[in-house]
Amino acid sequence: MQDDQRANVAVIGAGIMGTAIVTRLIETGHRVHVFDLDPGKIAALQAKGASPASSAEEAVSKSEFCILSLNHADIVRAVVFGEKSVAASANADKVLIDMSSIDPAETADMAARLERKTGMVWVDCPLSGGVPGALCGKLTIMAGGREVDFERARKVMQHLSANYTLMGASGAGQTTKLINQLFCAVLFQAVAEAVKLAEAGGVDPTAIPAALAGGRADSRILQEFMQKFAARDFSPTGRIDNMLKDLDSLQAFALKTKTPLPMTGSVVEIHRLLCAAGLGARDSAEMMRLLDGFPAD
Repeated sequence: MQDDQRANVAVIGAGIMGTAIVTRLIETGHRVHVFDLDPGKIAALQAKGASPASSAEEAVSKSEFCILSLNHADIVRAVVFGEKSVAASANADKVLIDMSSIDPAETADMAARLERKTGMVWVDCPLSGGVPGALCGKLTIMAGGREVDFERARKVMQHLSANYTLMGASGAGQTTKLINQLFCAVLFQAVAEAVKLAEAGGVDPTAIPAALAGGRADSRILQEFMQKFAARDFSPTGRIDNMLKDLDSLQAFALKTKTPLPMTGSVVEIHRLLCAAGLGARDSAEMMRLLDGFPAD
């Protein structure tokens, strides 16, 4: 990559997704400054070529762009406005790119506050595609913010995404992510039920994706997950409790906007039941355990 195409990027949050994002940015030639509360995660990324930072403030001071990959709005707020925060090093030459999944209204409020206080602009960029999508630069990213800021962020986002779309003003990306999670959660449950129905009818569920390919029932979730669910393959691709977090935000938004979501409501409670059964930290394929009657491991 030519020097004028490389960027200094701060990445705050080195969890599963943050690690994948850092790895991809390093591989595509960017200079990455990483901060996380877990020194072990920072050390692992330092071994890949990232520069460690002792705080969000330090990481942002060395960067043009700051990517957040955090779990919920309270953490985002603390990282942006708290002690040794993003805001402490922010200015109008920098862009905050929030790849977390948080409430749309809180996003808009924090974006306005950061720009008013420091001049730093905010683009909400929640994602779909998970770790595999990040590592190969094929994420789907639904963005919210001003078009000029969206285009500034493209310098980094083009290396992480295959589909980077501006959905509207600040918070619109987060609203679109809620819709994405609605589809994913409902379809995961549909796949689990389809596996059980196929098994009960003597049909090999692993043959279903090929049989339905190209038809109206086809989807990437059907193609990517039905065989996994049928095999009771519980290897991690996404946590149930993280999905429940997003679904709770979705329900809160629906309540605020008086939007009826009867089918989604049922799927939310299935996720809550799985979390209550101690499966929250595990993969969405654990939905099969509920339909299987919670057999012992």
